[in-house]
Amino acid sequence: MRIATWNVNSIRTRLEIVTNWLQQNPVDVLCVQETKAIDSQFPIDAIAACGYHAYISGQKSYNGVAMFSKQPLTNVSYGFGGILDAELVGDLDEQKRVITGNLDGVQIVNLYVPNGNAVDSDKYPYKLRWLELLGLYLKTAIASGQPSICVCGDFNIALEYLDIHTKTVSKDRVMATDAERELLRKSVIDLGFRDSFRKFTSTGGHFSWWDYRQQGFERNRGWRIDHLYLTPDLFDLATNCSIDIEPRKLVQPSDHAPVIVEL
Repeated sequence: MRIATWNVNSIRTRLEIVTNWLQQNPVDVLCVQETKAIDSQFPIDAIAACGYHAYISGQKSYNGVAMFSKQPLTNVSYGFGGILDAELVGDLDEQKRVITGNLDGVQIVNLYVPNGNAVDSDKYPYKLRWLELLGLYLKTAIASGQPSICVCGDFNIALEYLDIHTKTVSKDRVMATDAERELLRKSVIDLGFRDSFRKFTSTGGHFSWWDYRQQGFERNRGWRIDHLYLTPDLFDLATNCSIDIEPRKLVQPSDHAPVIVEL
């Protein structure tokens, strides 16, 4: 099984890039984030023409997640409310950031973690609350008896300085603050999930996001913030995990590149 994650930064703007990539890289499941399209405007027909079923959770102009699968998914749910009580979820499902489905016994959880904007903005504590709830969500999924889980998406967090092009990042730089990293560890890694990319690549210099500004991609001034975390059984099965930088070289690309794990 091949599972990919990709923040496409507007599915309609990047549709040709995405469909061409799917035709050249026929993964079993592609999880996309930041689709920026309400469900009625989502280009489902174009995805179907590539041979994929589309499961979408959209939002106008912002956020939005979707899953494209060659075979139909089962147990598809949307938002934290798919398995958690509404009282626990509160306002954290108003933004469309979570979708999950099952393929051949593997539960695939597709996430678009909030960016956080800046430490002194109201978006930063929102991000921390969201990450806390993610931990409860995944604990509940594990407790339900689902043994094989892939948690993937744009996490908007570089877990280590190895995942950033420079070690001089401010301690208040969102995506690299201690609080975000600690919550990622607590809510995902401490539950037993393991970073599939680091099974095969222990060195730095490998990134999945580059700022459009100041020739970020051309100078490889990037961050590795798009991850695929696997339960131990899937981690043992993984045979490769790679970042495909080719789409980032195209005209008008997403600022992210696809990341693919092979099981």
